[in-house]
Amino acid sequence: MEYLYIIAAGLFGLVIYFLISSLRLKKAVSVLSQEQFIEGYRKAQLVDVREPKEFDGGHILGSRNIPSSQMRQRFKEIRPDKPVYLYCQNSARSARTALFLKKKGCTQIYQLKGGFRQWTGKIKTK
Repeated sequence: MEYLYIIAAGLFGLVIYFLISSLRLKKAVSVLSQEQFIEGYRKAQLVDVREPKEFDGGHILGSRNIPSSQMRQRFKEIRPDKPVYLYCQNSARSARTALFLKKKGCTQIYQLKGGFRQWTGKIKTK
């Protein structure tokens, strides 16, 4: 019976953690449909946060690659006074990157809903 209380407390903790994370994410980033993303990314900093092999396999035309794994070392390459459009393969890494960039002073952060996996626009491959 004690195990049930421990499991229930653990599950409750996880639910609270995910709720807080989702609220933080909502404050940090605006999630855009592909159409909305296309409307604004040409006037912004378009950043692909996937790893270089993924980027080389195909990326949104005009994007630059700053992998999320290198963001702590390279975040100064992103201007905090200009809009930042982020994407990754499915939105998880770009969400974490958005939270990090928010802490570093970026205020206009946008994320592609569904990530590159759902992108149907122009791409470039190496």
